[in-house]
Formats: sequence, C-alpha cells, structure tokens
Amino acid sequence: MNKNVLITGGSRGIGAASARLLASQGWRVCINYVSQAQAAEQLADEIRRSGGQAATVAANVADTDAVLRMFDWIDREFGPLHALVNNAGVIAPMMRLEEMEPARWSHIISTNLLGTMMCAREAVRRMSTARGGAGGAIVNLSTALTRSGAPGMYVDYAAAKSAIETLTVGLAREVARDGVRVNCVRPGLIDTEIHASGGDAQRAAKAKDFVPLQRAGQAQEVAQAIAWLLSEQASYTTGSFIDVAGGV
Repeated sequence: MNKNVLITGGSRGIGAASARLLASQGWRVCINYVSQAQAAEQLADEIRRSGGQAATVAANVADTDAVLRMFDWIDREFGPLHALVNNAGVIAPMMRLEEMEPARWSHIISTNLLGTMMCAREAVRRMSTARGGAGGAIVNLSTALTRSGAPGMYVDYAAAKSAIETLTVGLAREVARDGVRVNCVRPGLIDTEIHASGGDAQRAAKAKDFVPLQRAGQAQEVAQAIAWLLSEQASYTTGSFIDVAGGV
C-alpha cells in the first residue's frame, strides 16, 4: 500500500489499536504522543517486529506551534500524508458544570476541539488536490456522549466533541471536490485507560449494565470502524458517522 497515516494520541487505547490494525493492513503509521514516549516507542517496535512500518513523533495537539513542528517533521522525515486519525483527546474528573473552573474548559476545548481543527487544517493543506496533494481521508473521533450531554460528568467534554461533529460535516462538504473525505467515529463505553483520567478507572466495568449489549466495547472494535473509513471500501462515504457504542 505504502500510504502514510498520522494517528494523534496514538500511544494507547483506541489510537494504539488503530495503529496496530492499520499497520497490519499495509499503512505506514506515524504515532503521535505527548508524554507517553516509552509506550509510543514500544508500540512502534511491536509493529516493526510484525513486519509493519511505524515512526513516532511528540507533539501536544493543544499547542499550535507544536502541531506545526510535527507536520514539518512528517514532511521531512516521514513522507507525504494520505490520512489523519484525529484521536487525541482528554477528559477531566467527573463533576457538575457549576463546580468546574474555566482552566478546565480551556484544557478540554484546546485539546479535543482546537487540536482536532489544527491537525485537520494541516492535513488538508497537504492532501488537497487543489493544493497539489493526492487526496486523502480524515477520521475524527467524537463520543456517544454527545447525544446525552454527559450530565453530572463531562458536559464540557461532550460539548467539545459535539463541535467536532459539526466540524466533520462542514469540512467534509468543503473539501469533497479536493479529493479529501472526512468522517467521524462515535465510540461509546470503551474499556481504555481514559477512564482513570475521569477519576474512575473501573467505570467501564461499572457502567456496562446501561449499555444494551451489556458490555463495554474494546479499542479494537473502534479501530475497525476507523480503518474502514480510511479504506477504499469507503470511497463514497464522507460527512458520515459510525457509532461503536453497543446500542447506546
């Protein structure tokens, strides 16, 4: 295949599962991380030992300058970009809105929303046929919590992810004639490390009874949806959403 994909927040959880799967399908994978350098390098080594191709690059997507440096590095060291998985995201401890501080909102919005927008901008600048690119695909990550608003838990996170859904639709229509497809995956309750950031590492196990399928999902199941949206099998799909949420 020899196509290059950047996965933000790729050192763990859904990002890592996507890196493994895409590498197994022939993609050359660039794994972005912020602080998990060891995990990112171990994942890249694992992919290489399995016969795949992988590289790592550090950048906080909430930092505009860091994103620009990351894409410059990709241009120099990794090669032409054909796909982007906007996976990087953060949550904060569960609480009601009136208990939250504005600094929390800045962190949530700058990472989840502005980071997604910045990475999408840089990817489009490289992939758009109107700018000399060969086309490509972007998959944004939202959440099934956008439907409920995550009351009493993560209304700020749900709000930021809702904006990503609007971005997905608008950008998909904006760049469709430029050979770039933009889609979105909405994971539900997935058993990953992110729940520890919300203050309850066991949340996936505790909340499974609220899911119609009566279990938490696995990162690999979300990765399958991401991989399909990046594939040629999804060549007529843009501005669309896939829910991987167990029926929620």
